[in-house]
Amino acid sequence: MLTGKQKRFLRAEAHHLDPIFQVGKGGVNENMTNQISEALEARELIKVSVLQNCEEDRKIVAEELVKGAKAQLVQVIGNTIILYKQSRENKQIILPR
Repeated sequence: MLTGKQKRFLRAEAHHLDPIFQVGKGGVNENMTNQISEALEARELIKVSVLQNCEEDRKIVAEELVKGAKAQLVQVIGNTIILYKQSRENKQIILPR
Protein backbone atom coordinates (compact mmCIF):
# COMPACT_ATOMS: atom_id res chain seq x y z
CA MET A 1 0.00 0.00 0.00
CA LEU A 2 1.33 3.41 -0.97
CA THR A 3 1.46 6.26 1.51
CA GLY A 4 0.39 9.80 0.61
CA LYS A 5 4.01 10.90 0.41
CA GLN A 6 4.85 8.03 -1.96
CA LYS A 7 1.85 8.82 -4.17
CA ARG A 8 2.91 12.48 -4.42
CA PHE A 9 6.42 11.37 -5.36
CA LEU A 10 5.10 8.98 -8.04
CA ARG A 11 2.72 11.63 -9.45
CA ALA A 12 5.70 13.96 -9.84
CA GLU A 13 7.70 11.19 -11.54
CA ALA A 14 4.80 10.39 -13.90
CA HIS A 15 4.16 14.00 -14.88
CA HIS A 16 6.47 13.93 -17.90
CA LEU A 17 5.41 10.46 -19.08
CA ASP A 18 3.12 9.90 -22.06
CA PRO A 19 0.37 7.27 -21.95
CA ILE A 20 1.60 4.02 -23.51
CA PHE A 21 -1.75 2.16 -23.43
CA GLN A 22 -5.25 3.19 -24.45
CA VAL A 23 -8.51 1.66 -23.26
CA GLY A 24 -11.20 2.05 -25.89
CA LYS A 25 -14.56 0.62 -26.84
CA GLY A 26 -13.51 -2.97 -26.09
CA GLY A 27 -12.71 -2.13 -22.46
CA VAL A 28 -10.18 -4.06 -20.42
CA ASN A 29 -9.34 -7.62 -21.45
CA GLU A 30 -6.89 -10.27 -20.30
CA ASN A 31 -4.43 -9.59 -23.11
CA MET A 32 -4.28 -5.90 -22.20
CA THR A 33 -3.68 -6.60 -18.50
CA ASN A 34 -0.87 -9.03 -19.42
CA GLN A 35 0.80 -6.40 -21.61
CA ILE A 36 0.41 -3.75 -18.90
CA SER A 37 1.91 -6.12 -16.35
CA GLU A 38 4.94 -6.69 -18.62
CA ALA A 39 5.31 -2.93 -19.20
CA LEU A 40 5.19 -2.32 -15.44
CA GLU A 41 7.92 -4.92 -14.90
CA ALA A 42 10.10 -3.01 -17.37
CA ARG A 43 9.20 0.57 -16.38
CA GLU A 44 7.57 0.39 -12.91
CA LEU A 45 5.44 3.50 -13.59
CA ILE A 46 3.09 3.97 -16.56
CA LYS A 47 0.17 6.06 -17.72
CA VAL A 48 -2.93 4.57 -19.36
CA SER A 49 -5.34 6.73 -21.35
CA VAL A 50 -9.10 6.04 -21.32
CA LEU A 51 -10.61 7.03 -24.66
CA GLN A 52 -13.93 8.85 -25.07
CA ASN A 53 -15.58 5.80 -26.69
CA CYS A 54 -14.88 3.57 -23.67
CA GLU A 55 -18.20 2.32 -22.33
CA GLU A 56 -17.02 1.76 -18.76
CA ASP A 57 -16.36 4.45 -16.15
CA ARG A 58 -12.68 5.37 -15.83
CA LYS A 59 -12.61 4.44 -12.13
CA ILE A 60 -13.94 0.96 -12.91
CA VAL A 61 -11.33 0.64 -15.68
CA ALA A 62 -8.64 1.61 -13.14
CA GLU A 63 -9.85 -1.04 -10.66
CA GLU A 64 -9.83 -3.72 -13.38
CA LEU A 65 -6.29 -2.79 -14.44
CA VAL A 66 -5.06 -2.82 -10.83
CA LYS A 67 -6.53 -6.30 -10.24
CA GLY A 68 -5.43 -7.73 -13.58
CA ALA A 69 -1.87 -6.39 -13.51
CA LYS A 70 -1.49 -6.71 -9.70
CA ALA A 71 -0.37 -3.08 -9.64
CA GLN A 72 -1.07 -0.15 -7.36
CA LEU A 73 -3.18 2.82 -8.36
CA VAL A 74 -1.36 6.12 -7.99
CA GLN A 75 -3.98 8.45 -9.45
CA VAL A 76 -6.93 8.80 -11.80
CA ILE A 77 -6.90 12.30 -13.26
CA GLY A 78 -9.15 13.21 -16.15
CA ASN A 79 -9.04 10.27 -18.54
CA THR A 80 -5.55 9.23 -17.46
CA ILE A 81 -4.70 6.43 -15.02
CA ILE A 82 -1.28 6.22 -13.37
CA LEU A 83 -0.17 2.75 -12.26
CA TYR A 84 2.87 1.63 -10.25
CA LYS A 85 4.32 -1.80 -9.61
CA GLN A 86 7.77 -2.41 -8.17
CA SER A 87 9.90 -4.41 -10.58
CA ARG A 88 11.42 -7.66 -9.36
CA GLU A 89 14.60 -7.43 -11.44
CA ASN A 90 14.84 -3.88 -12.77
CA LYS A 91 14.25 -1.55 -9.80
CA GLN A 92 14.58 2.05 -10.99
CA ILE A 93 12.34 4.05 -8.67
CA ILE A 94 13.26 4.36 -5.00
CA LEU A 95 10.20 5.38 -2.99
CA PRO A 96 10.49 7.74 -0.01
CA ARG A 97 9.65 6.21 3.37
